[in-house]
Amino acid sequence: MVTARNEGKHLPATLDALLGLPDLSRLVVADDGSRDATATLARAAGAEVVSLPSPLGKGAALRAGILTARKRGPSGSYLFNQPLLLADADLGPSAAHLVALLEALDEDHPASVAAFPRGAGGGFGLVKNLSRRALARRTGVAPLEPLSGQRALLPMALDALPGIAPGFGAEVGMTLDLLCAGIEPLEVSLPLAHRATGRTLRGFAHRARQGLDVLRALHGDRLPW
Repeated sequence: MVTARNEGKHLPATLDALLGLPDLSRLVVADDGSRDATATLARAAGAEVVSLPSPLGKGAALRAGILTARKRGPSGSYLFNQPLLLADADLGPSAAHLVALLEALDEDHPASVAAFPRGAGGGFGLVKNLSRRALARRTGVAPLEPLSGQRALLPMALDALPGIAPGFGAEVGMTLDLLCAGIEPLEVSLPLAHRATGRTLRGFAHRARQGLDVLRALHGDRLPW
């Protein structure tokens, strides 16, 4: 499942790589109110698209995508009971490496997270370090990649989540909820590439919003299922 907003430039290559993964049964793109051709390109690639009417943030898009991917039956149980892979839209061909996250899953490790190569980020690591220290204080575990959006989860891990944290706090909230449920995500180092925000005014503004969303997630703000 891929979350995207105005990712028409990078999305086709990412979807092409994901479609090459073995045993892929469905491909869902959650479009967070894009103004470009993101939704059209996703459908052209063969993906099922769920579009938010306006930009509501990554957490809302992630929630909508997961609900679409799983879909509840008349009894309230989930119809789709397979591992779920989460990916950002800007990975391009490197998304093919995410198969390792699925291969890492088992009963002892029902959740896995991709770790990017050292130096792959565009900032100073302030939000990542804040998240890591806060999680360590709360749970005793300091993940290397608390912000990574590249994740794989078995149904038992998904069922442990009370919802998704809003905005860019989605991943930290997910990690916190899993750790509180006794599930420590297995971190897997992968040679992934993505569009770094960089040390620009726009990049710093993005990380400021991300930091505020992370604080909301750490304080328990969730979009319930």
